[in-house]
Amino acid sequence: MSDATQPEPDRIDGAPHPRETVKLYGQDAAQADFLQAFSSDRLHHGWLITGPRGVGKATLAWQIARFLLATPIAQDDGLFGAPPPPTDLHIASDHPVARRILAGSEPGLFALRRPYDDKAKRLKAQITVDEVRKLKGFFALSSADGGRRVVIVDAADDMNVSAANAILKLLEEPPDRTTLLLVSHQPSRLLPTIRSRCRELRLAPLNAADMAQALAATEIDQTVSDPAALAALSGGSVGEAVRLMQQDGLKLYADLVKLLSTLPNLSRPHAIALAESAAGRGKEERLDLLLGLFDRALTRLARTGATGQPPSPEAAPDEAETFQRLCPSPTAARQWAQLAQDQGERLRHGRAVNVEAGSLLLASFLALQEGCPRS
Repeated sequence: MSDATQPEPDRIDGAPHPRETVKLYGQDAAQADFLQAFSSDRLHHGWLITGPRGVGKATLAWQIARFLLATPIAQDDGLFGAPPPPTDLHIASDHPVARRILAGSEPGLFALRRPYDDKAKRLKAQITVDEVRKLKGFFALSSADGGRRVVIVDAADDMNVSAANAILKLLEEPPDRTTLLLVSHQPSRLLPTIRSRCRELRLAPLNAADMAQALAATEIDQTVSDPAALAALSGGSVGEAVRLMQQDGLKLYADLVKLLSTLPNLSRPHAIALAESAAGRGKEERLDLLLGLFDRALTRLARTGATGQPPSPEAAPDEAETFQRLCPSPTAARQWAQLAQDQGERLRHGRAVNVEAGSLLLASFLALQEGCPRS
């Protein structure tokens, strides 16, 4: 069991850890696919759980692990037959397996994650082969009872080449009654041989209703939050929505839309104030958030002209009116899309070479005035 004082790479600040999350919202299709495979006696040994960040992939992995370890291996006694198939993944919180998983003491479960570097006092950047080698001891110690064993890899994207090859070997020659659950945000970056040996469970972005329920379950104060706007700006990701809430992202996006509303004659005082709000030491998180929101604003702006429809739902006051005025046609949409691409590359390069944040942002804001399509 890991030191509870160390940071966990699979925990979102301000939200419960996936092992503590009781209910998964908006992913009924993925859960049904797994249960169908389980009930039809075609349980694959390797599962690749994919989708955008923050939509519940790790939560589903922990739910599947809890379900598999708490559900007895079916036995047909010849008289009454096998028990009826389960209809959901729910395991009562007072079940011994659920209690052990919550305490980090379940012998049938191994969570393979980025390790903590005691010398550097931070999490390592990758899952190394040394972490995978610990599975040898896990399989030896957990095989005595003859039950199931589950390995959660979160995230599989973090594995270095040696670790990935070691996991591939396990997928090729899995130990008996072992299920590997690989969480991946970008499955295209994994080894093709890993992908081909896993069955995929694809999770979708959450809609506004599911987002509201999922956020309520985090017990985060959201009295001023708009679930529809959060769902739109977060791409349906609960993790990203939590970040937006913690950093007042909805207000920041509203300020950005207000700046765009001054085009084609950009308000320089507003642009300077917004750029300076994310500049300076200690404001790195706000800078990252503003850069992300800037990209989303331009994307939503271009989509307005391309589709002929206003952004829905609105994520800020007057967003629809502003975007329809600035991008009234597919031609304007192409110009905005090109401007978004150019500025995105410029901002990424500026960050990479440590250009001062305020100057970098202000230059991009001013570029909007130069590139703004004229009707």
